[in-house]
Amino acid sequence: MPRGSVELTNARKDEIVNACAALYEAMSFKDITIKEISELTSFKRAAIYNYFQTKEEIFLALLQREYELWADELEATTAQREKMTVDEIAQELAHSLEKRQQMLKLFSMNHFDMEANSRLENLTEFKAAYGKSINAVEKCLEKFCPNMSKKDRQDFIYSFFPFIYGIYPYTVVTEKQRKAMEMSNVNYVYLSIYDITYTCARKLLGVQE
Repeated sequence: MPRGSVELTNARKDEIVNACAALYEAMSFKDITIKEISELTSFKRAAIYNYFQTKEEIFLALLQREYELWADELEATTAQREKMTVDEIAQELAHSLEKRQQMLKLFSMNHFDMEANSRLENLTEFKAAYGKSINAVEKCLEKFCPNMSKKDRQDFIYSFFPFIYGIYPYTVVTEKQRKAMEMSNVNYVYLSIYDITYTCARKLLGVQE
């Protein structure tokens, strides 16, 4: 790690992650290289290795930031509201994920490779952000669903989090994918991020139709 202030180090890391995020809007994970990321930063490619040793570490940092932003929003909603029905909780969860399309896109990648090719210190920071998001959801349920037991909340979390990993490929499709579905005669119903999340959250919360 180069010498300098913590602020400078964090600013450099943010710049790298921002460059990665910008490329990921239009390119796939496999096509993005550290060289291309460096071209969108204000410093040379070699300097990136002072902060991230692999491409996977950069993507893991991007996903970490997305987790933190999502958790911050959920925590703010929980703090601001006095009461919420289970249907309103489902709506808030759906709205919060609707804003985090990049996080959902990252979920659809191979987490195993990202984590396996990242140093322990980076992985630990990432897991802390992941834990923060779980805690934010649990605190929301604890406050607004007082009749839910700790096991009920845990069951919700262990069902909801694996579910959100698959939202992106079910809601964002290319024209070629859509055409292939038609040619295969698959009667697929296309839903928005909000719709599919809202429906799942309602069912997990036991909302009766």
